[in-house]
Amino acid sequence: MQDWSKDYMFGYQFLNGCNPVMIRKCMEIPDKFPVTHEMVKGFLKKGVTLQEELMAGNIYIVDYEILNGVPASSDQVYLTAPLCLLYKNRLDQIVPIAIQLSQNPGEKSPIFLPSDNEYDWMLAKMWVKSADFIVHQLVTHLLRTHLISEVFDIAMYRQLPAVHPVYKLLKPHVRFTPAINAAARGNLINDDGIITMISSLSGDGMAEVIKRGMETLSYESLCFPADIDARGMKDTPKYYYRDDGMMIWDAIHNFVSAVVKIYYDSDETVQRDEEIQGFVEDCHSGMKKSQIKCVLSLFPDSLKTREELIKYLTSVIFISSAQHAAVNFGQFDWYGWIPNSPSTMRKPPPEQKGKVDMKYIMESLPDRVCSSKALGTVWTLSQFETNELFLGTYPEMCFTEQPVKEAIKTFYKELEEVTNIIKRRNEGLALPYCYLSPDKIPNSVAI
Repeated sequence: MQDWSKDYMFGYQFLNGCNPVMIRKCMEIPDKFPVTHEMVKGFLKKGVTLQEELMAGNIYIVDYEILNGVPASSDQVYLTAPLCLLYKNRLDQIVPIAIQLSQNPGEKSPIFLPSDNEYDWMLAKMWVKSADFIVHQLVTHLLRTHLISEVFDIAMYRQLPAVHPVYKLLKPHVRFTPAINAAARGNLINDDGIITMISSLSGDGMAEVIKRGMETLSYESLCFPADIDARGMKDTPKYYYRDDGMMIWDAIHNFVSAVVKIYYDSDETVQRDEEIQGFVEDCHSGMKKSQIKCVLSLFPDSLKTREELIKYLTSVIFISSAQHAAVNFGQFDWYGWIPNSPSTMRKPPPEQKGKVDMKYIMESLPDRVCSSKALGTVWTLSQFETNELFLGTYPEMCFTEQPVKEAIKTFYKELEEVTNIIKRRNEGLALPYCYLSPDKIPNSVAI
């Protein structure tokens, strides 16, 4: 509430807020976003050109093209597909330097700058965060954790017998997921659901956004290190989501590797396991049966080696535990102050500069009824279960073999060390990042 309108806080949230997966390094300004050096030179390091900063890797971009052309649910709410250019300044802060509120540049789609008047710039940032709210809820959160986890869950129950070691490995990570997703379909994302009430989208609009999200979905984009690399974010400073996520990924990978190598002594044993091959094929088919064009050619329908199996299972566990925690449990923190991330907008985006005042901004923000529903929703979604089971805990202990029990103990110890590393890091931060601390990561998608 104190710092939400400051540019550094706006930029920080693309790294460590609810939706830390949209930002990517920008090496070339896209034609649809004609930002020039003359526009932004006052916000760059003195004596350095925009092109030089692009080549140095100091420019970032967030693009909500996925919302382009999606109709709003009524003529009383509005939706747009903005672009935002950000800059890593000398303080290693990521700050916005240009915003365009549509995918079509032109006279009616000006590029807003930090040097514009206070209200123009404030409203432009609100529009970006409103688009981010919708993409976060429907794609980053719903599709890429809840719905993807359900594909793995159902395939596991259909293809793997309860005595299979991979069934035992995955069982804690599918707890309550089909049930919570059924509740979401009935209460959140249907035509009369809460997301329809608080956002600018109808049920059909939500389906269209999720469909577009599927079109960009690939197996590699679900693997945490590959996604970081693909977005050019390996060296971005103060990206705690990346730092903590990589430690969690490595811990899960080490654990899965130990378990897999106990039961599979060669690549050939993986290839001969008809049940595990059936599981992978069923996951592939689960994507295909959505009748949506996704990148199926990049989503495996079989596994040939132990390393492929280890990577696959690491991804399944990471998505259902760490990834969901990262994008779910901060919702009240970041969405609890409505101007920071409006769930909808009641006025059209400005087509000229200098026409906005505080009255227009207040009339653009959600009204009290909508805001109260949004607050109640994000508060509920940010709560842990009463008897939550956190990553590394296996109370049922399905495994009986001593080597696996030892692997579980080692996994738990490694997670404890990660927790301590994060705690020590956070002691020196004005704003701690806790969403990927292992003691706050539930085993499964259960809320």
